[in-house]
Amino acid sequence: MHKIVFLDRATIAPQIRLRRPSFAHELIEHDRTAPDQVVERLAGASVAIVNKVKLTADILARLPDLTLVAVAATGTDCVDKDYCGRNGIAVSNIRGYAVSTVPEHTFALILALRRSIVGFRQDVLAGEWEKAGQFCFFNHPIRDLRGARLGIIGEGVLGQRVAEIARAFGMIPLFAAHKGKSGLGPLYTPWNEVLETSDVLTLHSPLTPETRGMIGLPEFRRMARRPLIVNTARGGLVVEADLVTALDEGLISGVGFDVTEVEPPAADNPLMQIAGRPNVILTPHVAWASDEAQQTLADQLIDNIENFVAGRPSNLVHGAY
Repeated sequence: MHKIVFLDRATIAPQIRLRRPSFAHELIEHDRTAPDQVVERLAGASVAIVNKVKLTADILARLPDLTLVAVAATGTDCVDKDYCGRNGIAVSNIRGYAVSTVPEHTFALILALRRSIVGFRQDVLAGEWEKAGQFCFFNHPIRDLRGARLGIIGEGVLGQRVAEIARAFGMIPLFAAHKGKSGLGPLYTPWNEVLETSDVLTLHSPLTPETRGMIGLPEFRRMARRPLIVNTARGGLVVEADLVTALDEGLISGVGFDVTEVEPPAADNPLMQIAGRPNVILTPHVAWASDEAQQTLADQLIDNIENFVAGRPSNLVHGAY
C-alpha cells in the first residue's frame, strides 16, 4: 500500500475537492509544513505532494522510500530535480490548468491600472465626488487599450493566450526575444525594442538562473513610454527595490504584481511600501486560483499519481521548469 503525504494542502482552497486515488493507499494531509518537519512527515512515504515546500537534496537523501514527488503546481523549482534524476525519484507537475485564469487576472490588472480604477475608488470613498461640483472629475489618467503596445515576456501557453486577448482589445502584442539573444525567428521582437516601445509590459516567464533579476534599473531606464508593468509569473524576475525606484522616478506609470520574491512578503518588502498607491495593485499570488482552475489542478494532480502507480507516468519533468 502506498503512503501519500500532502505537505501543504492549504495551498489549494478548502472548497476544492481532492479525490482519493483509485489504488490502495494511505493519504495524510497537512495544511502547512515547516522545513524542520518535512523529513519526519515524509518518513515511509512513497509519494510526496508539495506545492511550495522545499525538497532539497539534503532532505531527499533522508527519504529512501520516496519514488514520486507530485508537485501541485507548474513550477518545480521547490524540488532538487538534479538529485531526483540521479536517484530514481520521479517528479511530475501540473500543466495547462491556468490558461484562462492567469491571462484573465493579467487583464484585470491591466484594465484597472490603465483606467485608474483604484485611484478613483479611493477618491470616491474619500468624498472627492461630492466635492467635484459636477457629475464627474478627472483626478487620474484614463487610457484605452486599443492601439496600445503590449510587450509580452514569455511566449508559452499563457503568453500566447494573453496575446489573443490583447488582439481582441485592439492592442498590438509583441513577444520579447530572450534577453541577450537574437535570431530567434519571426515571432520575436528584439528585447530592447520591446522595452523601449511598449505601453504595457507583462511577464509570463519561468524563474531560472538566467531569468532571475532580468528586469532592473538598466531595463527600466530603457522604457521610454513609461509603461505599466504587470507580473503574474514569479517575483524574482524583477529586482523589487529597482521597481520602486523606477516608479518613484517616473520611469514606469504603474505596477500590477501578483507575486513577490519572498512570499508572503515582510512588512518592509519594497512592494509593500508602495502597495497603497493608486497606481499600484498587489494581489497575493492568486492569479492562478479561480475555482475552475484549482479543480482542474486537483484532478490532474491525482491523475499524475494514479498514472505513475499504474506504470504510465504523466507530466514528468526532467530537470526543467
